Amino acid sequence: MKRSILAVFGVLTLAAVAFGKNEDKQKREEDRLQNADLVMQEILKVPDGIPQDLLDKARCVIVMPSVLKAAFVVGGSYGRGTMLCRTGKNFSGPWGAPAMYALEGGSVGFQIGGEATDFVFLVMNNRGANSLLHSKVRLGADVSAAAGPIGRSASADTDAYMRSEILSYSRARGAFAGVSLEGSTLRPDNDANRSLYGRSISGAEIIEGSEVRAPSTANGLIAALQKASPQLKS
Repeated sequence: MKRSILAVFGVLTLAAVAFGKNEDKQKREEDRLQNADLVMQEILKVPDGIPQDLLDKARCVIVMPSVLKAAFVVGGSYGRGTMLCRTGKNFSGPWGAPAMYALEGGSVGFQIGGEATDFVFLVMNNRGANSLLHSKVRLGADVSAAAGPIGRSASADTDAYMRSEILSYSRARGAFAGVSLEGSTLRPDNDANRSLYGRSISGAEIIEGSEVRAPSTANGLIAALQKASPQLKS
């Protein structure tokens, strides 16, 4: 009897520990979403920021908050963030639920300043979006990529837009600019998606699934994008 009681107690203890760890992981991803929300809302307020017509043509937006320079110097895992896409056929509907993504690799010599840097990527066409949903992509190789032009009045008919599937921007020390991240990779972070949604689910299932409900911590980010660009203008 004593052994049975101890066995049951041990199982319950392990279950409680596992539950606590899962809660910690979920909280970490929720914090990441809230940081992405803050970054995106601040960048949308930059006077000479992302051109409006580029944002209106974007199928998806990826936000990577607080990527550290040290990671770029020594290599390894650079940053974690989230991707939101427009829902519906050909990404033409309202902004949908977030999928978690990872930014990795890149040039050892890349310099982004001494403080944490935020990155924003605009995914400009269906091919770029579909590539990101189903595999890891290398910027400049698997998908065409370029530093995004800045200025609200900048035209979407620029060489950068016409040639690139992904446009990238950075913000560090208060300065906002287009930046080239060719050689870096973007991939779905399925472990983070599992922690956030509480079940095994891929980035493609989140973005393409009409029944996937966004976590409440993503409401601010979704609302900010919906207000800034309510409709796709192809």
